[in-house]
Amino acid sequence: MARIDKASPSSYPNRRAAFLAGCRESASTPALVLGASFLGFGSLCRQSGWTLPMSLASTTTGWALPGQITLIELYGIGASAAAILLAVWLSGLRLLPMTLSLMPFLRHPGTPRWRYYLAAHFIAITAWATCMQRCPLLPPEQRLPFFFGFVAVLWSFTMVATAAGFLMVDWLPPTVGLGLLFLNPVYFMLVFSVDLAQRARVLPLVLGAVSGPLFHLLTPDWSLLLTGLVAGTAAFLLERPLARWLEARSAAREPS
Repeated sequence: MARIDKASPSSYPNRRAAFLAGCRESASTPALVLGASFLGFGSLCRQSGWTLPMSLASTTTGWALPGQITLIELYGIGASAAAILLAVWLSGLRLLPMTLSLMPFLRHPGTPRWRYYLAAHFIAITAWATCMQRCPLLPPEQRLPFFFGFVAVLWSFTMVATAAGFLMVDWLPPTVGLGLLFLNPVYFMLVFSVDLAQRARVLPLVLGAVSGPLFHLLTPDWSLLLTGLVAGTAAFLLERPLARWLEARSAAREPS
């Protein structure tokens, strides 16, 4: 993943300090950007005829904007419960690789199993991207507290933002609400752009950026799923050969 800021501590005095550090790190750009996105989501819920409890329940149980927006759109057109379940499930599949890659870093002997299940519910791209950078540098016993601190602030911000967007719909133009939803992917791209310092990491971003529009021209309904499947698989298969080629090329350039 991305390089770590050298100013970031590699350990904290105790678990409580690690939890509070996660809270502080989240309560800045991540919380503001994600909160703004859920402000737009709350507005969308109100415009779609949802109630406030329904909107908050979606953020509480789903907590992933693509799946929540899919739920609203399909519910609005009267899709069957089975179709909605399948669509939201397919949207949530992208979170499985994130969970599988982050969970090994969060494990620590003696931790009750239920805490891992709770942590898995809160693994979304914002928390995953940050904790994949920070947790490997922390002592194993401080990683899960840091993670919970980070997601506690994020989740709180999104709950408040969902309610605020729902209640402010009369003052928030629809175009502004939809625009706020796009802050999230823009922020993700900025987070992942740090990985461009490692040339082998450029491959997944480039393959996704190129194949996404092409698949959209081919089949708009399946373009996102196909982009993730094809570009992700290709990047996984090509990353090691590319890394070896880059190492060999670098070694060849070094003076003997």
